Amino acid sequence: MKIFRFETIQHFAERKEKVWKFISTPYNLSRITPPDMDFRIVFGPQPSEPMYAGQIIVYSVRPLWNVPVRWVTEITHVRKGEFFVDEQRIGPYVFWHHQHILEDVPGGVGMRDIVHYVLPGGFLSSMINKWIVEPRLKYIFDYRRRCLQEIFVPLKS
Repeated sequence: MKIFRFETIQHFAERKEKVWKFISTPYNLSRITPPDMDFRIVFGPQPSEPMYAGQIIVYSVRPLWNVPVRWVTEITHVRKGEFFVDEQRIGPYVFWHHQHILEDVPGGVGMRDIVHYVLPGGFLSSMINKWIVEPRLKYIFDYRRRCLQEIFVPLKS
């Protein structure tokens, strides 16, 4: 079994609390997910309900080839204003662990996503990752980056 890692970071000239409020609201995920994925929450918190450890959220999403998938995640860890972790309970991956981390940086906040995942396919998983999954994750997170740069002020380096 091979564990893959995908990581992104971007910086904003914003208050950490403002970025936290946005990223810790599950319903905002549809605003930063590519439209072709048809992302929808089908079971979960009320839009005003705060995120908490143990929270279950069920999504309908079309991650590849327009095939609908139910994806059940659990929010397993939350440190308000700093980070949260979602883990797949049911879905397309053998294992999915996604850390959302906010870090103070000079002039603003850094937002880091670290995803560890395991794919089905045994010895073929490295090829599946190289040719299908990793490019798709890059597409999704590049889209997310562009959306977030429209919502928040990017921090100039």
